[in-house]
Amino acid sequence: MLPLALSVPHAGWLVPRWLRDRCLLDREQLLADGDVGSREIYALRDRVARFVTTPIARAVLDMNRAPDDIGRPDGVVKTTTCWNEPVWRQPLTDLQVARLLRLHADYHRRLAAFRGHVLAAVDCHTMSDTGPPIGPDPGVRRPAVCLGHVGGASCARDQVERLRDCFAAYIDGEITIDEPFAGGFITRRHGARMPWVQIELSRTTDPGYPEQREAVFAALRDWCGWLQRPGVARQLHSAGSQPSKEDVSR
Repeated sequence: MLPLALSVPHAGWLVPRWLRDRCLLDREQLLADGDVGSREIYALRDRVARFVTTPIARAVLDMNRAPDDIGRPDGVVKTTTCWNEPVWRQPLTDLQVARLLRLHADYHRRLAAFRGHVLAAVDCHTMSDTGPPIGPDPGVRRPAVCLGHVGGASCARDQVERLRDCFAAYIDGEITIDEPFAGGFITRRHGARMPWVQIELSRTTDPGYPEQREAVFAALRDWCGWLQRPGVARQLHSAGSQPSKEDVSR
């Protein structure tokens, strides 16, 4: 079992029962706005020390946004998907938004509880192979893997570079750091306490999900082996000043 904590915030597609009559999106649209394949690729609950996910669709409640990011189409409670589709038949009431934010707070309480035999934490995502209409890079071809460490604020540079090398041994294609995603609210919020890295895998059809899952696990396994080396393990993680610009949707 790897001494890692994994967060998979965008694998769900469910709408809470008390909001279903207001939601305009069907299952296919809900899945398309989330991280397609992340449920299967990051199915590592029994192979890591800690694991947190949610069944709620990203289009309904985005765990990777700040709780005060309200009123923006791509905020914590969205009004449109990243494909510019309206989410709600009519605006949500303040009480409904508050109820969603309690679920958001619970997710982050679980992330804050990561401790014990955990060396580092990973926020696990997939990304469309080209940037969607709402995002930092509309229409731009994306790398095979993007590793986000908030410019060094959530994880030391040598640690994320080593993780990049580990992925390069198992995944073909370009592997970038902080481009196009430097890390969302999860990485920024919790990266001051322990090393956090955001992983974005391009959504491709080849190889399949089982092969991608084993490639991710192998890269994380090799990374943990390096992190456990005495000289590396003694390093103290220190978070620098965090950039103010938030990542936007994928």
